[in-house]
Amino acid sequence: MVLESRYASQEMVALFSKESKYSNWRKLWLELAKAEKLAGHPILPEAIKEMESNTDSIDFEKVSEYERKFKHEVIAHIHAYSDICPHAKGIIHLGATSSFVMDGSDLILYRDALRIIQGKLKTTLLSLSKRAKDYSNLPCLGYTHFQPAQPTTMGKRFASWAQDLLFSYRDLNDLLSDFPFIGVKGATGTQSSFLKLFDGDQSKVDLVEKEVAKAFGFTSLFPLVSQTYPRIQDGRILAILSRIAVALNKMGTDLRLLSHSKEVQEPLSKHQVGSSAMPHKCNPIRSERLCSLSRQLINLERTALDTAANQWLERSLDDSASRRLTMPQAFLLCDSLLHLAHHLSESIEVDEEQVGFELDMNLPFLKLEPILMECCKQGCDREKVHTELLNAAKKGYTSTRRGEKINLVSFVDPNSINGLDLSKIEASITINQLIGNAPLQVMQFSSDLEETLKQDRVKEIEIESVKI
Repeated sequence: MVLESRYASQEMVALFSKESKYSNWRKLWLELAKAEKLAGHPILPEAIKEMESNTDSIDFEKVSEYERKFKHEVIAHIHAYSDICPHAKGIIHLGATSSFVMDGSDLILYRDALRIIQGKLKTTLLSLSKRAKDYSNLPCLGYTHFQPAQPTTMGKRFASWAQDLLFSYRDLNDLLSDFPFIGVKGATGTQSSFLKLFDGDQSKVDLVEKEVAKAFGFTSLFPLVSQTYPRIQDGRILAILSRIAVALNKMGTDLRLLSHSKEVQEPLSKHQVGSSAMPHKCNPIRSERLCSLSRQLINLERTALDTAANQWLERSLDDSASRRLTMPQAFLLCDSLLHLAHHLSESIEVDEEQVGFELDMNLPFLKLEPILMECCKQGCDREKVHTELLNAAKKGYTSTRRGEKINLVSFVDPNSINGLDLSKIEASITINQLIGNAPLQVMQFSSDLEETLKQDRVKEIEIESVKI
């Protein structure tokens, strides 16, 4: 897969490898056998020992042979495991259905993957917060409709990207604080097979379920499942991952737009080539990749929701092929995105001189709103003043495009402004006035964010460089 070879981290790729998945199947069978033995079912110690010794020694060629024969993945793995665990042959998978290992393994993988995402998300948030504080006081041209608008600060842009991610970080923390396990529920979730195994003794069935969940670090169970855990859980997971992608798509888009005016620029490696034809090109390739991968992840959420909506009664198998593709891909995409986002947050170059130039070129226009406010404060008719300033701005557009200095207030009819001295009003307007509370907002947000992240127990995960 291109995600594995080109974009995702080694740890996330390893987590969703076939070795990891099927090793978890064997560990689930092992813990089920140990729990059933603890509850009183006669299982030989040799059986447990054999199973423990062979959780990772999977002969995938042998598994393939069995699957071609039985046309059933779980049965194939049971036979391959039994071949090297002869004493356990009769008790592997005892009382369970295929979903015990398939869904159980998926929940283990998803939980562990979410913890990786959680740690990398925290690392990225801290990086964005630092850059926000670094540029909290750097005035820059604001844009609405991608047209010059009231100034803001570069720091507020970094802080805004962090705020978008913070929403998903909080939701992810909530999800992980109560992430249930499927438990041991049997063919339709009634535990009938396990009750039969223990002669109707519910306390023994409860013990088995508790011990299996405990072995894999789960503190809660779905109170109700069918043959599978509720597929809406996948929708909950994808909702968070896709919103991370939404936030990062916004960040990538903003960086691409700002790179057009050269206010920001992605760092270039020593031998990096921007274009095979145009030597001067310096394309925002990582920001573009951020948007491209985000778009893919955003659209996976709908697939998970469609799957959850179309499960028939206690189980249908139309979810299987889709989930094999959708869920691992979603995690690998999100992992790739966080590596890109962290790299950009750390290394994006802000050209302060160019930022100042863009702001200076538009400054006469940006002062028109505070001029309007001051005129109104001094008793002028708002609509008349607004019309005069609009006409003045129109006259100034051509001069600005030619790079000429302009004096917009000279175009205003003094009779429409009660004879006020607009030049004096204009001269009194400073950049600090124009950016308003932006610096304070940034510092307050970043301080609160860092304090929140400091107090939580989530471990930051060091993020390696992007692969390409």
